[in-house]
Amino acid sequence: MKLSLAYYGDPILRQKCQQVSEITDEIRQLIKDMIETLEAQKGVGLAAPQIKNPIALFMTWAPKRDENNPEKWIPGKLRIFINPKIISYSEDTSTYAQGCLSIPKVYGDVTRPFKIVVTATDLDGNSFTEEFTDFEAQAVMHENDHINGVLFIDRLDPKERKKIEPQLRELKKNYDMKKKFQSRS
Repeated sequence: MKLSLAYYGDPILRQKCQQVSEITDEIRQLIKDMIETLEAQKGVGLAAPQIKNPIALFMTWAPKRDENNPEKWIPGKLRIFINPKIISYSEDTSTYAQGCLSIPKVYGDVTRPFKIVVTATDLDGNSFTEEFTDFEAQAVMHENDHINGVLFIDRLDPKERKKIEPQLRELKKNYDMKKKFQSRS
């Protein structure tokens, strides 16, 4: 089932999420629904708070550069991260334009570490530690930020952030209007 998204202005996007204590049938169903939502939105990643669930869970489906042709991108692998923790960051960085399903039509260049090492739990309850690089590392860090109440716009250069402020105010206004309307219903 496709889930509705939380949009900029929704307080859940600023919450630090709770750890998942057990992988239940409800968690498995939530993940299936999140995958369906991610596919429908044509996204690169989706975190539980983006679908209004404050738990430490996210998924990525980031394309990768073709090793034989670095100008070409190939489909990535769907990855599920439960209770993730980034345990190391490289000093080398990369910069990519980022957007967010919860902040539609807003983009900005974000510089992040080029390589990270993450430890997390998979859908079967197994712990894993894995290294991610380049755009895939960016996607993991973007989604990991979500479960810590951080948005990509918080990582923008102040001048770039200032340029998008009018769009952010409009999104926040739309969220506030929608919330006001729902409280009257």
